[in-house]
Amino acid sequence: MKNLTSENNNPELDDNDDELYEHHRFVADKGQQPLRVDKFLMNYIEKATRNKIQTAAKEGNIHVNEVPVKSNYKVKPGDVVQVMFQHPPYEFLLTPEDIPLDIVYEDDALLVVNKPAGMVVHPGHGNYSGTLINALVYHIDNLPQNSSERPGLVHRIDKDTSGLLVVAKTEQAMTKLSKQFFDKSSEREYVAIVWGNLEEDEGTIEGNIGRHPKNRLQNTVYLGDDEDKGKPAVTHFKVIERLGYVTLVSCKLETGRTHQIRVHMKYIGHTLFNDERYGGDKILKGTTFTKYKQFVENCFKVLPRQALHAKTLGFKHPVSGEWMRFDTPIPDDMQQCIEKWRSYSKNQKEFID
Repeated sequence: MKNLTSENNNPELDDNDDELYEHHRFVADKGQQPLRVDKFLMNYIEKATRNKIQTAAKEGNIHVNEVPVKSNYKVKPGDVVQVMFQHPPYEFLLTPEDIPLDIVYEDDALLVVNKPAGMVVHPGHGNYSGTLINALVYHIDNLPQNSSERPGLVHRIDKDTSGLLVVAKTEQAMTKLSKQFFDKSSEREYVAIVWGNLEEDEGTIEGNIGRHPKNRLQNTVYLGDDEDKGKPAVTHFKVIERLGYVTLVSCKLETGRTHQIRVHMKYIGHTLFNDERYGGDKILKGTTFTKYKQFVENCFKVLPRQALHAKTLGFKHPVSGEWMRFDTPIPDDMQQCIEKWRSYSKNQKEFID
């Protein structure tokens, strides 16, 4: 990446500098059908508009195989598509922000933080302030970079998922903690509310996870001849409480793929409650009665996000080798939703599938 400071240490970019910075890079799949590059990028970049992409192409900022192209260029299998601009990606211009953190544990090597729902973990895709990273770089100096150049991050959870994250404060901690996650020796347990009444009290979901072929903002499960389109993923689940048309479950991750629990639970027919991206914000189980619809809508208002909380986190301390295990209560919005379903399931007399 280009040096952002000039000889007089002014962090502003030189107006005459025509060097471009890569903001996005995508490699077209082997099965990619010919598709205009503006439509291709709309499938990949969240909140992108076709007008903005076409403007970027006119300005020479859309490159395919390192050559600027027009917006009507047809993307082919194996093409490397880049979005380039004269300013560096905002996620690399980290602004320290005095944002309160719920720190569960901290020492010289690491800290464990309980992230609230709604907080983005790291800047990017339109969220360049108010993130966990903005808060961390304010509170801690010289955080080590991970392989993706994210300060301190050993792992991550989605914006609307609440719960525990471990952050490395030293290079040694980053290396040793990252290895534990890679080797699957860390412990990660989530609690979720899912649509439907699971047949089994516990089980294991296996299925490679990769980008959805039509909706690039989703991931999906690939099996059989298509399994090489995804990466191996294993989720162990256990029923905590049956609440009628929804179920409270514990999910333990053996792997850590993007949206893993959300994708795996949808794959077995039990989409997370109010998970907008995967269709859980619709009534997927229950009756057609108006009162029931009103009840579910009230639950959505109480819990305006996917019902997922990273409750438990365990790992060996990178310095002492001591096993450490942290647990955090289910947050209030999710707990209120559980109570509503608990009350409803006790009071209603209908037969539930």
